[in-house]
Parts: sequence; structure tokens; C-alpha cells
Amino acid sequence: MIRVLLVDDRSVVRRGLLMRLALEPDLRVVGAAKSSEEAVMLARTTAPDVVVMDIEMPGVDGMQAIRQMRDLTPNGAVIVLTMHGGQAIRAQALEAGARAFVEKQGGAEPLLREIRRLAAPAAGP
Repeated sequence: MIRVLLVDDRSVVRRGLLMRLALEPDLRVVGAAKSSEEAVMLARTTAPDVVVMDIEMPGVDGMQAIRQMRDLTPNGAVIVLTMHGGQAIRAQALEAGARAFVEKQGGAEPLLREIRRLAAPAAGP
């Protein structure tokens, strides 16, 4: 079972992702946070295999949030889910420790593929 933590400041996005991921038998959403600060608390208690997070949220800078998630989940992976796929943002996110970058408007399949790809070693047999 792949443990997923969702982080997005928009409730409609969180609910949509939660409902979509619930349809996947190999995925379990262990938390859904509306801020980086809330995500840090949840990451400490849920030990996710994958953190799916928006980087454009109020409060902590998105790149700082990625670094925090990487520190809290050293065996996990951070996937940036965003509306903006510019090369500069992508490069900064990858440099901060994100392992993948998925655009929100791309639908669920690219996100599901990345979650499974990055969690494969963590999920085990």
C-alpha cells in the first residue's frame, strides 16, 4: 500500500484528489493539508511514501516546503502538483528536492503514474 499525503491550499483540489486516489486499490491517502505548516505536522505523524504538493500556497515558500518534506520523509518522494509548468519553477523545485513535477491540468493519469513510479521501492512486494 502506497501512503500518500496531499498538500494544496484549495479545498476543491484536495477533495478532488482525495476522491480520485480513493478509487485506487494500491493507494491510501494518510492526510490532506491546506498549508505547508499543516503538512509538516501530518508528515511527522503519518510517514507518507509520497507527498503530492502544490508549491504556490500562502505561508511558507514552496521551495522551503519541499525541503521540509524531504527532511521529514527521507525515504519518501515529493511530487510537485501545480498549474504553472515553467522551466525556472521546475528547476527550482527539483533542486529543492522534488522528485517529479506534474501539471494539474494534465489529468489524473500522469499523477498516478508518478506516485507509483516513485513509491515502487517503498511499497515493497
